[in-house]
Amino acid sequence: MAHELPILPYPYNSLEPHIDEQTMRLHHDKHHLAYVNGLNNAEAKLAEARLKGDYSLVKHWEREAAFHGAGHFLHCIFWENMSADGGLPSPELKKAIDSKFGSFDAFMAHFKAAGAAVEGSGWVLLVQNTMTKALEILTAEKHQDLSQWVVTPLLACDVWEHAYYLKYQNNRGAYIEAFTKVINWNDVSKRLRS
Repeated sequence: MAHELPILPYPYNSLEPHIDEQTMRLHHDKHHLAYVNGLNNAEAKLAEARLKGDYSLVKHWEREAAFHGAGHFLHCIFWENMSADGGLPSPELKKAIDSKFGSFDAFMAHFKAAGAAVEGSGWVLLVQNTMTKALEILTAEKHQDLSQWVVTPLLACDVWEHAYYLKYQNNRGAYIEAFTKVINWNDVSKRLRS
């Protein structure tokens, strides 16, 4: 299923004077669309590789999918995170912010400083750790690095040499084949969310 550019949830000029209409049009209609197109292309190339059984460019297309996918998904959140009226954090969010950062003002100071400190291009984010449920502020100078953070892993195979070198030495293929024999599919199935 091809990814699509989401419709902006408000008029392009509704965030003025803070964010101008022209910026919104270019950012949404051109920049975000490029991520959508890049992701669709990368996924099509990966599907073609699977069909042909030719994985010679899999590293390239996986990187392209991560880069464009992260750009697409983060922008989808970004558009929804803005509105003309702003509003206030819910009582639950306010409590979580106060608990983690000490106060809303301290959170805002931290968030702004972290965003200003990102080298080059990237993102600053308030996130909830899926393990601890605590709030955190993260920065990403390469948003594709965040692609792993926004998913719920179902199956993980460690392919760093420390996971197999003593038994399989440099034969990663044999290690992966051995791994497939010990997968706990009941656990993998439980991790799948409907």
